[in-house]
Amino acid sequence: MSTVLESSPTPSAAAAAPRTYEVRTFGCQMNVHDSERLSGSLEAAGYLPAAGRQADIVVINTCAVRENADNKLYGTLGHLAALKRDHAGMQIAVGGCLAQKDKSVILEKAPWVDVVFGTHNMGALPTLLERARHNDEAQLEILESLDVFPSTLPTKRDSTYSGWVSISVGCNNTCTFCIVPALRGKEKDRRPGDILSEIRALVDDGAVEVTLLGQNVNSYGVEFGDRGAFAKLLRAVGTIPGLERIRFTSPHPAAFTDDVIDAMAETPSVMPQLHMPLQSGSDRILKAMRRSYRSEKFLGILDRVRARIPNAAISTDIIVGFPGETEADFLETLRVVEEARFASAFTFQYSIRPGTPAATLPDQLPKEVVQERYERLVAVQDRISAEENQKQVGRRVEILVATGEGRKDKATHRLSGRAEDSRLVHFEVPEGAPAPRPGDVVTTTITDAKPFYLIADAAPGSEFSVRRTRAGDAWDAAEIASCAVPSSTSGAGHAGATNGTGTGTGTGTGTGTGTGARVSLGLPTLRVATTPIYDPADGQR
Repeated sequence: MSTVLESSPTPSAAAAAPRTYEVRTFGCQMNVHDSERLSGSLEAAGYLPAAGRQADIVVINTCAVRENADNKLYGTLGHLAALKRDHAGMQIAVGGCLAQKDKSVILEKAPWVDVVFGTHNMGALPTLLERARHNDEAQLEILESLDVFPSTLPTKRDSTYSGWVSISVGCNNTCTFCIVPALRGKEKDRRPGDILSEIRALVDDGAVEVTLLGQNVNSYGVEFGDRGAFAKLLRAVGTIPGLERIRFTSPHPAAFTDDVIDAMAETPSVMPQLHMPLQSGSDRILKAMRRSYRSEKFLGILDRVRARIPNAAISTDIIVGFPGETEADFLETLRVVEEARFASAFTFQYSIRPGTPAATLPDQLPKEVVQERYERLVAVQDRISAEENQKQVGRRVEILVATGEGRKDKATHRLSGRAEDSRLVHFEVPEGAPAPRPGDVVTTTITDAKPFYLIADAAPGSEFSVRRTRAGDAWDAAEIASCAVPSSTSGAGHAGATNGTGTGTGTGTGTGTGTGARVSLGLPTLRVATTPIYDPADGQR
């Protein structure tokens, strides 16, 4: 016997009060970026962030890549059903890749959901919510092609110092294990001018770092006939004043060309970091996956990258237990991992995704075989990560200070951020030294290494300097705008102050002279893009 929860009409007294929202994100960087668009659209429609209270609107942005995606969604919806009973007028919306795939199945399994929308019509969410409330019935809207390019939607950025920027959406590859092309469609490339305009707007708001997103970033330009477009785009982004760090994800080895490597090496603001998905080290399995490269080509790419960018940190994705994988195939993966010396790897156990060609392949492997191989791979990669990180001890690094990177920072009295090569660094601020704000840049020396992060603790005579940046000013302004008070550490000392042998320059726009940093109070909390977009696009694996 199933329980159906009717949509609860909002009491008239509550109708006059601003309704609050919460967006919960499952999945990849693309989903995180999409959630920024969803938040922006809701705020543009008058909704307010719930800020820790029970929200009137709960939006779940789903992923369909992993086997447990369904369980995670329906488990969350079951929990929300109980909350909805006790919260008059509460609405639940489900969007993203799983919604695009399951469509009406979501309403059949969870009839208390108010809105189901897909990957191609994110901008319709406020309208669908209002229609569901007015009509007192669930709304289902799934489009098979993009309604509007997501980057034209209002955006509520999660970070003042770093931002995601989509350059394309969809994918033209046909990897047999991947559901993404079926859910996000064929690749659509965004105009270079529109991309550059969005990045300039981000920098104007204080960002010093951007990550370019696409299901396959280095195939950018295929839609308008320029196979060298991605390398040109990297160089063009590198000319934007005030932008200090450029990253991108994810490329495809089959389309990764030397002009991109040259652009990375010759553009100072492109960071010495590369995420290059391997998936398998076995040529036989790569062929079964329809990955149009082989292990020799893959390793050759890494060699050429390291020849031009010797300090590059390279990460990867690997799938263990693809149908038909033998012990010999798995040993080939271990061989390539040993040769590649990845700084880190995202390792996954293969799981059947209905709708993909691999789901119906013979020789699906038993769970215990996949698990055993997975554990062996993780052990090898953890060892390599620890060895590669150990090489960083004694190295001088510049760290972009971040929020939310160090879960134990309060207990360890450290702050956290990312080095130029994207390695996570937990660092100590010496006693009496200026404490940085999120978005500021710290120069210090690595003193210890673990498999998944680096440590830079203060030592007598060691270098430590803080360069206050426009991004730090933007963080201060955002704190003030939200009625928060910047922490006492965020303005301590003066820009350019040093400890030990370090020499700070204090070149950020917030340079102070001992009386605190100058703060720009003009940071918009919501940016609405109005530039028309040529064909839709927005992607990430």
